[in-house]
Amino acid sequence: MSASIIALLATEKLNSENYKQLKSNLNIILVINDLRFVLQEERPLAPALDATVAVHKFYDRWIKANDKAEVYILTSISNVLAKKHENMVTAKEIMDSLQSMFGQSSSQAQHEVLKFVYNSCMKEGLSVREHVLNLMIHFNMAETNEAIIDE
Repeated sequence: MSASIIALLATEKLNSENYKQLKSNLNIILVINDLRFVLQEERPLAPALDATVAVHKFYDRWIKANDKAEVYILTSISNVLAKKHENMVTAKEIMDSLQSMFGQSSSQAQHEVLKFVYNSCMKEGLSVREHVLNLMIHFNMAETNEAIIDE
């Protein structure tokens, strides 16, 4: 599965016009593969030699997940950008750097996503499943942009 994801990400490289879509696609892929936590959590400190097995497993899982996320991100950007970002330690650092280069302000992104969610209604002929999945994607984007949604 990961080979097909990498091939899909490599087809259309990042540019200023498609940053928003690329970020959304990456977030979806990271959520599906249970890797998104590397964009939300700080890198854990390397465990001491006498640390418990659970601590070592947690650290190893985080490192492997971060490496996979980095591959997905670096595959989806141009060679020049990949070269610039390959020395960054975490996927979060890479995404933050790309956000500063290509992203719109977080508040503007929040506004656009929440506007879509608040104004969305199910179109005739669209299955409930597709409508709910579409809303879930937009809620995920809102969360990514740190939007606060009142209940």
